[in-house]
Amino acid sequence: MPINTPNMPNPTKPDLTGLASSYEAGTLIEPHAHKAHQIVHAISGTMRVMVLDRIWFVPPGRALWVPAQTEHAIRCIGLVEMRTAYLSEAYAAPHSGVLVIAVSGLMREILVRLATCDEAGLNLALAEVLLAEISDGVLEPLSLPIPADSRIAKLSNQLQANPADQTPLPAWAKHLGYSERNLIRHIRSETGMTFRELRRLTRVLVALDRLSAGQSVTQVAYDVGFETPSAFIHAFRTIIGQTPRQFMAGV
Repeated sequence: MPINTPNMPNPTKPDLTGLASSYEAGTLIEPHAHKAHQIVHAISGTMRVMVLDRIWFVPPGRALWVPAQTEHAIRCIGLVEMRTAYLSEAYAAPHSGVLVIAVSGLMREILVRLATCDEAGLNLALAEVLLAEISDGVLEPLSLPIPADSRIAKLSNQLQANPADQTPLPAWAKHLGYSERNLIRHIRSETGMTFRELRRLTRVLVALDRLSAGQSVTQVAYDVGFETPSAFIHAFRTIIGQTPRQFMAGV
């Protein structure tokens, strides 16, 4: 679909623009890049953003920092109300790579204001505060590797599409045409994780979509394949650093 993009900021001087946009569930914004740094935040709905060799999960209460000239694609999970700020390359990038940041109340209000404000002087003042918030924001471990190997990518995609799938490693090896030992080696080389670690991380990240949609912790735990809610809470806290309720309280 066409990319809903405002006029980009002037690249030769400190400048920024804001954008408010809405996307239906399932919308795919095709791969593209901007000549400006970007901070994108969904005030409702969740996004999955594909950048280079990683897929980033962006629930409400979090934002994705994308440096200028970085190609990315966005998949909208549910109806997404998006607020975006584009910052000129004249600003020093507070982070060199793509990452997810916890959105403070102040950052959220700035992003909402920039989407409706057209006052150059005020925008420049807000830019300084926004950059400080981005620089100091809490970084979130909300991404999965995108395997280059097509068979490992197939495994990863299936785990995302059906996180409750209990297919054991030997069955996956047979299905993908590997010996069990070779599959273990390829998963490690492609993702940096064991099969168990990859499946657990995938389940926790997919759970973010469902928690953000208002499902209960208990329902989500079973839906993404954990045997008990307590096992889900333990895995979530181990990976995210908070319990599901604590994480969602920041939305």
